[in-house]
Amino acid sequence: MDKTEVKSPFFTIVMPAYGVEKYIDRAITSIQEQTFGDWEILVVDDCTKDKSGEIAERYASEDSRIRVIHHEVNQGLSPARNTGTQAASGKYIWYMDPDDYADADLLEQVYASIERNPAQAVLFGHVEEYYDKKGVLQYTHSICPLEHYYKTAAEFRPCVIELEQQTLYGYAWNKFYLLDYIREMKLEFENIKLIEDITFNVKYFMDVETVNILPVTPYHYGKRMEANLTNKFVPDYFKLHRQRIEMLFDQFSYWEICTEEIRSILGSLYARYILSALERNCDKRSGMNHALRYKWCRAVFAQGLFNELIPVARAKESLALRIALVLFRYRRAMLCLMMGRGIYIVRKFLPMVYSKVKSGR
Repeated sequence: MDKTEVKSPFFTIVMPAYGVEKYIDRAITSIQEQTFGDWEILVVDDCTKDKSGEIAERYASEDSRIRVIHHEVNQGLSPARNTGTQAASGKYIWYMDPDDYADADLLEQVYASIERNPAQAVLFGHVEEYYDKKGVLQYTHSICPLEHYYKTAAEFRPCVIELEQQTLYGYAWNKFYLLDYIREMKLEFENIKLIEDITFNVKYFMDVETVNILPVTPYHYGKRMEANLTNKFVPDYFKLHRQRIEMLFDQFSYWEICTEEIRSILGSLYARYILSALERNCDKRSGMNHALRYKWCRAVFAQGLFNELIPVARAKESLALRIALVLFRYRRAMLCLMMGRGIYIVRKFLPMVYSKVKSGR
């Protein structure tokens, strides 16, 4: 009996689905409308309580390139991505968020870049779309990298700090990864909220040599500001982002390129997280009164990472960050608390103003 060989798709697109019934239609449709058609979608229904899984099943019944995998219990974003990785059969894998969408030529552009330089990873820019609580688009902000086709680790590694400055290094959804490399290195997403993407990327890019960076913004990243600001509070926000800076510091040290310029940039990024934490500490859900916020601030001043990076940190464009760095260096805890309270008030009562300033507009 003749056996028909089933051809593996070039791209596997993993969509972990939980509570996204309002958006998953658009996400799947944006893939079906791609000008490059050699792909599969793996929707991982993470035991969602809404109709996300049902919607995905409807698409799967009409398109053989779409499969739905159901978790019997909710496991979280990272385990859902890992389930998709295990089931993937493509040459490259992409972890797309199902509440976002892509331009029709994204896959074609990624494929063309791989034809030019068969890279271990392909990275591209994105458009941040800011929505109010009614779901109305308020404004957009594009983040577009410079074009590069790296063929050696020595060429690629110095550019990572610039990618991190642009917020392009940490995300998983703006990168295509070589699936065989993930499996060879036995890489998985860790179940750590807020920093699961950067944790994965630090491990993935530690020893890669070939990377394509495309000067395009075909991915649309939805930021629903009012809902995010009022409903989400992460008690370990600062601890997790300090860990992020430590991982990056360790990576540049491992690469032996942790220059004063890189330390300066890492210091400015770290200062932003401290400033954000000062604001978040004013939230009632933090459980902190004034005395505890003051104690927290003094404890940060005493940490080794603070004393390693803050003295060399520079803020070229942000006035708020320049002021914060002066207060940090002179360890003016009371003034730091006042600045944190001021940012908290702006974020609470003028969230769109806050988001525009933060995004660089």
